[in-house]
Amino acid sequence: MPPNRKAILQDNRPIVTPTVISRSEHNISRANISEPALKVLYRLKKSGYQAHLVGGGVRDLLLGREPKDFDVATDATPEQVKACFGNARIIGRRFRLVHVRFGREIIEVATFRSMQFQQTEQSDEGMVLRDNEFGTIEEDALRRDFTVNALYYNISDFSVIDYSGGMADLEAGLLRLLGDPETRYREDPVRMLRAARFAAKLGFNIEAATEEPIARLGHLLAEVPSARLYEEVLKLFISGYAVSAFEKLRHYGLFGQLFPQTEEALSHEEHEFPLTLVLKGLENTDRRLAQGKPVTPAFLFAVLLWEPLRRIAEELQADGVPFYQALQEAGSLVIGRQVQRVAIPRRFSIPMREIWTLQARFHNTKGKRPLRLLAHPRFRAAYDFLLLRAEAGEADPELAAWWTRYQEEQGLDPRGGGKPATSRRRRRPRKRRPAK
Repeated sequence: MPPNRKAILQDNRPIVTPTVISRSEHNISRANISEPALKVLYRLKKSGYQAHLVGGGVRDLLLGREPKDFDVATDATPEQVKACFGNARIIGRRFRLVHVRFGREIIEVATFRSMQFQQTEQSDEGMVLRDNEFGTIEEDALRRDFTVNALYYNISDFSVIDYSGGMADLEAGLLRLLGDPETRYREDPVRMLRAARFAAKLGFNIEAATEEPIARLGHLLAEVPSARLYEEVLKLFISGYAVSAFEKLRHYGLFGQLFPQTEEALSHEEHEFPLTLVLKGLENTDRRLAQGKPVTPAFLFAVLLWEPLRRIAEELQADGVPFYQALQEAGSLVIGRQVQRVAIPRRFSIPMREIWTLQARFHNTKGKRPLRLLAHPRFRAAYDFLLLRAEAGEADPELAAWWTRYQEEQGLDPRGGGKPATSRRRRRPRKRRPAK
């Protein structure tokens, strides 16, 4: 940590002289803060507690961006926060938090964390397993990950409090970890993914000391629960900057820690289409999000895992296994291996399998089979996947063109995702029973 960011310890607690940026010196306006977040801040203040907006919400507001969510930090304990709100519940094991619900919006409230470690459990590699020691705002600031995420918006006087030089890094477009980078990564290996994600999202550079250990410590992600890595993958690839995030992950050797089968397949350079398919799939995801269209993790994972599946399916076909069955068997094998690293909920793994196996049925263009396939509930996603394969040079463009024309002949817009018209069976009129 640079000299001006060092904390002086007194009774094992830091004394930090913060920089306070008054309301007239920054651009944050309450008009850009959600009403539920303001309600939480004001009620905590009215109840006699400190209340600060903190983290990515403050960072994004200062950058002129629209925050995805708003987090609050306070000196009130989780029980005290819950007592202030009838619509709140305490969650978390690693560190207890309070979720205050306002309809579909949830405001997350965290008690200031301490730099004391009496109640902290750590693995042999240094990863923090449980951390429920509460502290002061100064300690909380120094416990945060990046300096640009350690800025506090004080509802009492509308100032921004900077304990770590975050404002300077924000203006310089620099991501810098607070504390010793290797220690912080060992405490929580997910911080390496967060570094790549913020660099991709914000277009920031990663500070040299923060960047150096990432390639060496990527293997520590194997200790992180697969369910947590699933949530991180969604943040990386379904937030509108998937292509940039993918490139950052591969640059730092982290993509292979999340998708080892795909990384191994992409390392073979005899064909270009595997990488092209992934990039086009991620570009499609970014484009749909920019247009306000929905995206599904099922399609994302189908794209990311297609190349290892395709290779296994080709080997099975060489042994005489039919294409459709080969896709089924390869899909089971690939998903079984993948969930050991990144969990994939069944609500997404089932449609993934259907997207994959329907690729075999696209070759059946005779008789009534195309019409039956058109009525399949997963047809649209599978057709989009076929187009992606054709654009990447892996599938026959003529086959994709045939299915485009066929939909048009059936009165459907191939770009619109309309459902095929189905004949409705007429109900027989009920026979009235004779009156007794």
